[in-house]
Amino acid sequence: MNQIFTILFDLDGTLVNTAPDLMHAHNYVMKKYGYDERKLSDIKKLAGRGSKIMLSRSIHELAELSGKIKKTEDKIEQMTKEFIEYYGNNIVKESTLKDGLLDFLSWCKKKSISMGVCTNKQEHLSIDLLKKIKIYNFFDYVAGGNTFNHNKPNPKHLTDTIEIMGGNIKKTIMIGDSETDSNASKAANIPFVLIQDGYTEKKTNEIYHDHLIKDFVGLEKIIKQYL
Repeated sequence: MNQIFTILFDLDGTLVNTAPDLMHAHNYVMKKYGYDERKLSDIKKLAGRGSKIMLSRSIHELAELSGKIKKTEDKIEQMTKEFIEYYGNNIVKESTLKDGLLDFLSWCKKKSISMGVCTNKQEHLSIDLLKKIKIYNFFDYVAGGNTFNHNKPNPKHLTDTIEIMGGNIKKTIMIGDSETDSNASKAANIPFVLIQDGYTEKKTNEIYHDHLIKDFVGLEKIIKQYL
């Protein structure tokens, strides 16, 4: 069934402020393997491409600072497994919804707008987080970083999700917080809404976007332009 309109959302830093819980899981693993712990601001710059890339980048940055290279691919694999296990057991300790999100999701439902999640977080963790933070039922489909053989910034992560949802790419918009979301949207030729204070190293003006928002308060005014 074709939807009147489809909205795709990134998860971490877009729907949910997950950085505190990501930081605790990250630091648990880093400390266990003899690496320095990182601050919340560090995690917000490192997150967005999945746990393995986050840990790899974190270790690489520490190595550059210290001049000591200690990582191996086997160690990263093991650290990633332990990160996922710890994070999965502590997924909503300090994570919170973005301001205005519940009202916006409710408005979309009333307008019969179909909603999906496209995230590089693993699918089972994404679904678990959405359920525990009590917004899972708003979404028609959740595509995690391991749902397909590709993920963002590959545009097929978005277009495959739209197809599964029965949506129309010409009647779809993407909301995200980073260049990963932006690049996927641009490549898929989908309008992109950038939410500020994202999990990225880049400044707002360095990330391509069609619309810029602080949070979800009043976002329906932008969406109405597309309906």
